[in-house]
Amino acid sequence: MRFLFFLYGVICYGIFFGTFLYAIGFVGNYFVPKSMDSGFDGTFTEALLINVLLLGVFAVQHSVMARKGFKEVWTKVIPEVIERSTYVLLSSLALLLLFWQWRPMGGVIWDVSGSNLGTILIAISLVGWLLVLISTFLINHFELFGLKQVFFNLKGKESTYGEFKTPGLYKFVRHPIYFGFTVAFWATPIMTVAHLIFAVATLGYVIIGIFLEERDLVATFGDDYKEYKSRVSMLIPLPPKK
Repeated sequence: MRFLFFLYGVICYGIFFGTFLYAIGFVGNYFVPKSMDSGFDGTFTEALLINVLLLGVFAVQHSVMARKGFKEVWTKVIPEVIERSTYVLLSSLALLLLFWQWRPMGGVIWDVSGSNLGTILIAISLVGWLLVLISTFLINHFELFGLKQVFFNLKGKESTYGEFKTPGLYKFVRHPIYFGFTVAFWATPIMTVAHLIFAVATLGYVIIGIFLEERDLVATFGDDYKEYKSRVSMLIPLPPKK
């Protein structure tokens, strides 16, 4: 059973990583068969309703399953060792559903493609994606995506959670992963209506997500996190307060 859990965790991680790579192409409109501004033809109202529903499915799944209360109930249904892997899998599937069913909506807010500014925006967007990935490794990438838990279980070891730390970028911004996503979503040479709605909706979700996440972090780490929160910027990297 331990090997099956490990195999399950590896498969979930592989699906996540493939989804992450597809997301880069989806948002940037390159190298993928179905992107932000390609696909179905339909009315604006239909596209708006479907896109909002898709964003809502991901937001609810991603937020609710991350809460401590849900985990306590959920781990009575599935083994705790694969709880994180299952969360990662369902998040990936929610994103894949969004990529598959997302509707373009017409209309261009700005278009600087083919210019130096357009090239710069593409580069900035890719830096944003890179920041996301780097930020996960600064904390514990393999724990964050469930691999550490299933690997330790395979070896018969207990997976322990470390103390509160603020390495690298975390000294200047409390949520560098969210910052990276925000940069990646907004820095685009072609801002269409669909892309703008996606960017605005995800930024709103980020702000709500930070509120929920920090409530859990305060409950877990207490005064250490409160002190960190008082010194370090939430979303935009800035020198910490002394």
